[in-house]
Amino acid sequence: MDIVVLMKLNDEQKRFLESEAPGCNFIYTKNEQLSEEQLKNAGVIIGNPPSEMLKLSKKLQLLQLFSAGVGDYAKEGVLPDRARLANASGAYGLAISEYMLGVLLELYKNLHIYRDNQAEGNWSYAGNVKGIFGSTALIVGLGDIGGEFASRLKALGAYTIGIRRTDSKKPDYLDELYLMDKLEDLLPRADIVALSLPETKLTNRVINKSTLQLFKKDAVLINVGRGSAIDTEALCDALENGQLLGAALDVTDPEPLPREHRLWKMKNAVITPHISGGFSLNETKERIVRIAAHNLKSLIEGKALMNVVDKEKGY
Repeated sequence: MDIVVLMKLNDEQKRFLESEAPGCNFIYTKNEQLSEEQLKNAGVIIGNPPSEMLKLSKKLQLLQLFSAGVGDYAKEGVLPDRARLANASGAYGLAISEYMLGVLLELYKNLHIYRDNQAEGNWSYAGNVKGIFGSTALIVGLGDIGGEFASRLKALGAYTIGIRRTDSKKPDYLDELYLMDKLEDLLPRADIVALSLPETKLTNRVINKSTLQLFKKDAVLINVGRGSAIDTEALCDALENGQLLGAALDVTDPEPLPREHRLWKMKNAVITPHISGGFSLNETKERIVRIAAHNLKSLIEGKALMNVVDKEKGY
């Protein structure tokens, strides 16, 4: 079986991957060099190939993404019927939760203001700050990323409330757990609102003009899921009007955020170009390789795969 790997791996990572699928033919390449012949013969693809090219992959049994989000790959007709789709959920929680903690503290401790002042040589006091201890955090989306962030906030003394799509047992790092239908009831209680949601019809613009009016005046909004979860123009209005303390966005709508967009100029916004995940942290790639290796071995042995995506739900 041909296994096409669209990730840059070191020799040790390659050896580990190959050890879990002995006898298979591994092809290491990248998207821009991917050939039609490689796609036609691939039994497994590890990576995120151009979705429009997958119609060539008639032999495909598994597409193992290196992303947690699945985008177009879950759409009908993109993958052959027999092909399974798996994501890299579980690889990004460490890196992204630490990013979320960082930008939260940046806004809470006025570090964004002091950084601006530093560039101007301005030695001045920026006012009172907030603390995580004793705050109430609302974590919307409790996959790997949301769960890791909630556990860190809990350890720092926050009261943690979680919202998830499906009913399940409440984990120890949460004080309360609800479903999405309780979002509007919970927003007025939250000092911190953190979004780590996939892009689906149900999550599109869950934060909008109406829901922003429910926020505390000193609340912080963090989004690391998909930009479409927030109505960007409504958020800009809220930031300008002092409806919340600040927002930290690693994802935006549109994305990339146009240079002329007013969101760039918001003093109480922290914006990063979708970098909280990726491969900036070496451990992230190590985790992806372990997920891919597990699924390769399981596929060959006819065992259950991990992180299989429900194509209808999109996650």
